[in-house]
Amino acid sequence: MRRRVEAIPGRPLPYGILGGCTEIIDVTDEHELLGVEWMALGCSPVRDTDWCPEEESPGEESPGPVPVKEFFAPIHEQADPVTVYAGVKCSTIGWSYQEAIEHVRASLELGEQQGVESAFWRYTLAPRAIDLTPDDGPVSIAQGVAALEGCLAESYGGVGTLHVPTGAAALLGCCNIAYVDGNRLSTLAGNCVIVGSGYSAANSGPDGTPAPPGTAWLYISGPVVVRRGPIDVIPDRAGASIDIRVNDRRVLAERTYVPATTCTVCAVLVSTCP
Repeated sequence: MRRRVEAIPGRPLPYGILGGCTEIIDVTDEHELLGVEWMALGCSPVRDTDWCPEEESPGEESPGPVPVKEFFAPIHEQADPVTVYAGVKCSTIGWSYQEAIEHVRASLELGEQQGVESAFWRYTLAPRAIDLTPDDGPVSIAQGVAALEGCLAESYGGVGTLHVPTGAAALLGCCNIAYVDGNRLSTLAGNCVIVGSGYSAANSGPDGTPAPPGTAWLYISGPVVVRRGPIDVIPDRAGASIDIRVNDRRVLAERTYVPATTCTVCAVLVSTCP
């Protein structure tokens, strides 16, 4: 008989969406878990103006009206919730309710980052993205990152977030595209880099089509803020966890997240074959 030992422990990938690039807010108002909305900052252009026309000189005719300044209404933005869960089922013989809770909570905590990444990619990044892929097809990862950072910089002046599937992450080192900056990855331009296993699982373009073999989709956005609620364990008592028809115990752990970003989202298809 084999001896039962502790499960092999794991830890989430360090540069995922719940890593150093993201502001994580543990909500105190549960209404925020129903979704949030706000007036965006930094999405409206900042213009220059010339108050001293070169041809103006004392005593001469007025050079004309002062340049008219433009006014822009704030952009209304919103973010919707996503609930990720882990469920466990096992025989009630030799497996207590408390053991089931500990197991399912550990499973959720290890895998929830991947679930949030997959949902954020499919429901937020892809539907909002401007596709920069040229007509000739996928570009190198260095060209792709350059195009994405240029796209974001044209409309947003702050530090943005580059979203990279884990399957393409190794290529970031080929041209020194990203480097370790404390507890996160950064590009030479200063944008933060999220490397997500959930992004690899999705790896789809703005129209939802999966990337062809040998390619990967990259996205860029403004900063990312993730609100999250507590872990809920269902059911909340031992008796309700038992399916008396088959004598199985079933326990579920779930948590609601509200991942959000701001302003422009751009996408490009890159080749993963150097």
